[in-house]
Order: sequence, then C-alpha cells, then structure tokens
Amino acid sequence: MSQADDTVMVHNATAPADDMAPLPRIDFLYLSEPDMIRAGVTDMAACIDAIEDMFALLWRGDYRMAGGNNNSHGAIVMFPDESPFPDMPTSTVDRRFMAMPAYLGGQFRTAGMKWYGSNIANRDKGLPRSILTFVLNDADTGAPLAFMSANLLSAYRTGAVPGVGARHLARPDSKVIGILGPGVMARTSLQAFMATCPQIETIKVMGRGRANLDAFTAWVAETYPQLTVRTVETAEEIVRDSDIVTFCASVATGDPSIYPTVRREWVAPGTFLAMPAPCNIDDGMAAPDIRKVLDNTGLYEAYLEELPVPRHRFVPAVGVKFLDLVEEGTLDKASLEDLGAIVAGDTPGRTHDDEIIILSVGGMAVEDVAWGTIVYRNALRDGIGVKLNLWDAPALR
Repeated sequence: MSQADDTVMVHNATAPADDMAPLPRIDFLYLSEPDMIRAGVTDMAACIDAIEDMFALLWRGDYRMAGGNNNSHGAIVMFPDESPFPDMPTSTVDRRFMAMPAYLGGQFRTAGMKWYGSNIANRDKGLPRSILTFVLNDADTGAPLAFMSANLLSAYRTGAVPGVGARHLARPDSKVIGILGPGVMARTSLQAFMATCPQIETIKVMGRGRANLDAFTAWVAETYPQLTVRTVETAEEIVRDSDIVTFCASVATGDPSIYPTVRREWVAPGTFLAMPAPCNIDDGMAAPDIRKVLDNTGLYEAYLEELPVPRHRFVPAVGVKFLDLVEEGTLDKASLEDLGAIVAGDTPGRTHDDEIIILSVGGMAVEDVAWGTIVYRNALRDGIGVKLNLWDAPALR
C-alpha cells in the first residue's frame, strides 16, 4: 500500500466541520497571546459558562486528571535551597516547574496540558511571576490540536471558578466585595463577580504595595467606572460588612499561621467567601453552621494520598485545612459539600439570605482544558492563529 493510499480523513464530531484533516499528516494551531485575545479568552461571561459545564462533568465523573487517583493537581519540579551544581537553580519563594494534564468529556472531549515555569524574581525583569503555555490534544489520536499562550487562559479560568460559585452561592443582591491582594487573580475574580452579581457597588481592597493598589484602583476605574473603591489596612476590614469576600494574595507556603485568616466574628450573615489563594480559618469558621464547599472533592482526597499531615503546610487552599480538621476529628467530613453537585442540582445552592458559605478553589487542569477548547474552536471558526505542521507523515511508525 502506498503512503497516499494510507492517508484517511477523520473528523472529531465535537469540533467544527473545518477541523477535518487527512491522516497521517498532522497540523496544529499556534495561538499567541494576541491571538488568544482575538479568540475570546478574556470573555469572562462565556468562560463562566464553560467552567460551569465543566463542574457538572466533574460531578458525573466524565474527566481524568493526573495520578493513579485521576485527581492529582499535577506534577511539580522543585529546586533545593543549596546545590552542588553551579548551573542548577536554587529555591526561591515561588520557583518551580509544573505540568497539569487532564481529559474532559461532555461537549469538550479533548485532552490537554498546561506547562509553566515560575519564579517570583521574574518581576524584576518585567516578566510575570509564571510563564504559561498550554497544549490541546485530540482525545482519540493524541495529536496536538493547538499550542497556546496560557497566562490569560489560566487567569480567566481561575477567576471564573469564584464566578460559578457566586452564581449559585452568593446573594444575587450582593453589593460589597472585599478583596485581599490586588493582583491578576483579583481582577479576573472581580470580573466574574460582576458577571454574576450585577448589583455590586463597592470594592474594598487591601494590598502590600502602593504600586499594586494604585494599578488595581486605576483598572477598576477604567473597567467599572460605576464602582466605588476603598483601600483598607487589615483583613478584618476586608471581611467585615462584605457580601462577597475573596483572598487573592500570594503567600509563602509552609506555615499556615501566616496565611490570611478569616475569623468568625468578622463575618456577617449571608456572606459568600471564595478563596482561590492561601487562606486559614479560626475555630468559629470550622463550626457546623458555616457551609464548606470544595471545588472538587476528588482533588482534596488526592492530597490525602500524596502529602503528609498536616497537609495545609504544603497546599494553602482552605479546603486542605478542612481535610486536616477532619483528620483531627474536629470536623465531620460529611459536612463538606461539592461545587459540582451544586451545579448539577444534586445539592442545593444558597437556601436563605443568612447562610455563610466558604468555597475552596484549588485550581485544576480540567479548567484549562475546558476554556482552552472553547477558545481553540473560536479561533478555528474565525481563522485566528498560525497553522503549523508536525509532519506530513511520521518518519517512525
């Protein structure tokens, strides 16, 4: 049989019709950051819808992530404090490489992996702390569909999770948001809250540096001129009298006592707290009358297998604190709820105006696959990006 005879046409039924291509030739799409913007990566309302669909699939089990448990956050490369090798990087507050692979079913039916390097010293070079890329693959053949710039992809899918939470768990008439940490995560979380709770009027913000606070305030004034922004000095002021609270500040891991902490006495009835960054709670917030929601129970159960106790030292998500409290015997595991179950309708969302609800946001590779797939299909539809060739035919097979 000739090579030409060996060429067949395939089509992924979930992809646009123009995604048909002859095999064994493989082409894929390269999407730069400007391409990603043109393809809609910053469309927060659409991102929230995609991530909401993803949560329903998680609850049904139509997904896979890393590890034997299929729920691992990913694989990480860390560096030593001291090295005998002169060219090996040494540890900083946030130096690592990380790979986050996943498969997602439903309307997506794709696989993908986010790969990034991170170093807090990047900021001194005019770079983001983390530099991210994402590869999207056909779930059947494993062939690459796209290679993407992923800083915006990751930022928007992260912000969309608190938005999904707010859609189901915040009071629709919420007016005041308290934000700890005025960085990128704060911006995308605010965009998500504005998309789901349009009656918001006031933002309280706290940050460590004047420059970041000024930049955030200027961005809010330009993006949401109808909002009032107040700078405050303490976590207590962030939490008190806020309808929605989110902690978005980076903190060194290892000592939970230095993580930003929510104290029960600060929290007004009806508050929704969405925590995508380091967070701790006092004993009052561990009480049974506070609803505690995990973004994916399986993710936290994977940490139970992978990390020594107490795990909150290594993973600063408040959901890991919940699991540590379960192991200590001070919290009933049955009291922990799952956001996917709420999205799917198997568990109720907010049931009355006075409920206090705290959502742990751990970050998952399936989020990148969900939003990356939608952005990729937008790019195909609109002719965005550069088509690159992997091979016309593989040299080895």
